[in-house]
Amino acid sequence: MKVKKFVAKSMSEAMKKIRLELGSDAVILNSKEVQTGGFLGFFTKKNIEVIAAVDTAPAVRRQAPKKPPLSHTSNPKKTTTPKTELHTHPNNKPTGKDETLASEVKELKNIVNGISSSIVTQFEDYPGDLKIINQMLIDQDIVSTIRMEVMKKLLKKWYILDKETFNEAEVIDLTKEVLLQFLKEKDIGGFQFDKKYLNLVGPTGVGKTTTIAKIAAHCVLKHKKKVAFITTDTFRIAAIDQLKTYAKILNVPVEVVYSVEDFKNAKEKLANYDLVLIDSAGRNFLNQLYIDELKKVIDFNEEMETYLVLSLTSKYKDMVTIFEQFSKININKVIFTKKDETYSRGAMINLIHEYNVGVSYITNGQSVPDDIVEGSAIQIVNSVLEVDDYE
Repeated sequence: MKVKKFVAKSMSEAMKKIRLELGSDAVILNSKEVQTGGFLGFFTKKNIEVIAAVDTAPAVRRQAPKKPPLSHTSNPKKTTTPKTELHTHPNNKPTGKDETLASEVKELKNIVNGISSSIVTQFEDYPGDLKIINQMLIDQDIVSTIRMEVMKKLLKKWYILDKETFNEAEVIDLTKEVLLQFLKEKDIGGFQFDKKYLNLVGPTGVGKTTTIAKIAAHCVLKHKKKVAFITTDTFRIAAIDQLKTYAKILNVPVEVVYSVEDFKNAKEKLANYDLVLIDSAGRNFLNQLYIDELKKVIDFNEEMETYLVLSLTSKYKDMVTIFEQFSKININKVIFTKKDETYSRGAMINLIHEYNVGVSYITNGQSVPDDIVEGSAIQIVNSVLEVDDYE
């Protein structure tokens, strides 16, 4: 087996290099984003590092075992299967070689049963560029139901068209077309200002406070809205100080509330503002009593939209757990953060499709207000396929 590392500006460029040097039978073993070039940590460039391999051993042809000649005395209609004699003790327990054989068979069964279907699917034999696309979808953690639907349509196209003309660009375009179908008719896009309150919830560490500042700056600078902050995240002093700093820079008021009664007073103080952004403590919205009390102060359906903030650096299973924990309140949309910190972005498509939830914003850095974009289906699919430069 020949194994080689490739570094390229994008996955599509890496695939070209792999196919040129290792051929269409090459398999991607690993891929990650790396920083190259620069001087003293400045002016570095983001590239994709891909480890690929190809089996260089010649294929061994298997020959069917020759049938032994029939003897003149044997009956062709009857065959006898030799029986294996078991050497047993008087208590009928196998001994010696039989006991060793039974142990080996049992161990082999355990190994076979332990092989998961997810591992088997990584060795599906697809032709040409389809194999690379399949591996890319696996690397992006696209769930098998979506991935298999994509590969089924690609295979159909592959065998209908002349295989030589079904090139890499056409494979990418068709993959994009199929993935977009999974996002069709989903509520994807930024805040539309049809509600006065925008409530952000989520677990600690997903970048919720930075995200709320980015949205506020976006609304003040681009939409010229009169914005204010409410924070209920009083469990973390650093979060309050951080939000107050952003509020000072944007010249907007911030109200810190410790109880539902405080929330009621803050709501009255900020009555004349166009939009009030609420930085909520995640643990509060896991408490049904708190939710019931807050519903007496603010109408969750008529006055407020709630966005759940999730980090793309989390495993998809963890995202699902968080989403289900917060499902006791109505989650209108999801915000995905830290896109710049991970190569794997397939969880966005998975969650949108499997939970029929919309996406409002995607953040891709720490800079306020720059590193945030309104969600769009094409932008999500392009980021998964690493073809942002195609659009």
